[in-house]
Amino acid sequence: MSEPVNIPTHWYNIAGDLPVAPPPHLHPGTKEPITADDLAPLFAKGLIEQELSTETNIEIPEPIRDVYRNYRTTPLIRAHAFEKALGTPARIYVKYEGVSPVGSHKVNSAVAQAYYNSIDGVKRLTTETGAGQWGSALSFACAKFGIDLEVWQVRASYESKPYRRFLIETYGGTVHASPSELTDAGRQVLADYPDTPGSLGIAVSEAVEVAVKDPAARYTLGSVLNHVVLHQTVIGLEAVAQLRAAGEENADVVFGCAGGGSNLAGLAFPFIREVLHERAATRVVAVEPAACPSITRGEYRYDHGDIAGLTPLLKMHTLGQDFIPDPIHAGGLRYHGMAPLLSHTVELGYVEGKAVPQTDAFAAAVQFARTEGIVPAPESAHAIAAAAEYAKGLTEPEVVVIGLSGHGQLDLPAYHAYLSGNLD
Repeated sequence: MSEPVNIPTHWYNIAGDLPVAPPPHLHPGTKEPITADDLAPLFAKGLIEQELSTETNIEIPEPIRDVYRNYRTTPLIRAHAFEKALGTPARIYVKYEGVSPVGSHKVNSAVAQAYYNSIDGVKRLTTETGAGQWGSALSFACAKFGIDLEVWQVRASYESKPYRRFLIETYGGTVHASPSELTDAGRQVLADYPDTPGSLGIAVSEAVEVAVKDPAARYTLGSVLNHVVLHQTVIGLEAVAQLRAAGEENADVVFGCAGGGSNLAGLAFPFIREVLHERAATRVVAVEPAACPSITRGEYRYDHGDIAGLTPLLKMHTLGQDFIPDPIHAGGLRYHGMAPLLSHTVELGYVEGKAVPQTDAFAAAVQFARTEGIVPAPESAHAIAAAAEYAKGLTEPEVVVIGLSGHGQLDLPAYHAYLSGNLD
């Protein structure tokens, strides 16, 4: 395991470094570039400033760093036993975010979003969650800053992952299965598709609808948007420094799972910064589920982030706002679109996509658990599978970094299904 490094004092905003400016978000009605006033009904002022910012380095407020100190820096682990099992000359390093209070990377942005809402005097937040990592992270953060939380959890995960729902409730949040009868968007989906497993796009619509109808409430998002990606760059900033502390000059290739994109971007963007400044030649691979392959099979175009069309239009890789993926166990990767900033780096050639079937992901995750002792979240398992396939094909040493975005201790029924041969 690498030595700890200092917790970053600033987040890294890649928008200020890219050779081509990212396409702006558009107002869903006027189709003109979005303004701060357009976003004010939804988000805290500080988050809006970050969403539209092109400053390369944005200071992390001390109250946020105070919470970060409870679990950061997270470990960068040399996976010696996994390397041996793969028979690879690669030196594999795993950046492990499962040591956070809620067991995933999501808390990095949840704490920031709760803080900025608290200084605006917001007392109620709404949000969506897939597998429940974001919902539990935000519930934890809201408890820290005295804010009530209402969560719409995708029905497939609400039913198959009850323990994360229990965790959300333990921290004080209220959880609804989505689609629900509580919103116009939910009722419309249920009328059209009464047996739907739900999707993140539907859950986003429900959470946004409730927030905009209550002047005292605001909405928060666990991935996709620029400010969420920004907060997650603490992962990559630490990893770059830890890798050098371990005696490695740079990574040759970085693998991370990609659903909405914040985890992969948070890990990868600081490595891409080294590429942009001609200090490295690192490749980045965004690994997505074959059941929801927005990068490898989607279109790069403007689309809504939700099924009802309430959100701004985002230039991103998308399968379409009405796409409802199969109810795979990696619930956090079941999103129809990809973060605009990450999509832009794909288009510029700094990131490549790869789709992995669910069974391959679990096979690699079980091998990783049996060699390294950590049970990965099903989402992270996709990155491990792609990295393992790559490493086994190497004949010369390379430095491979894997983003392990969370542990799978609350996903053991999915592992049981795989091990018993009942994984759909």
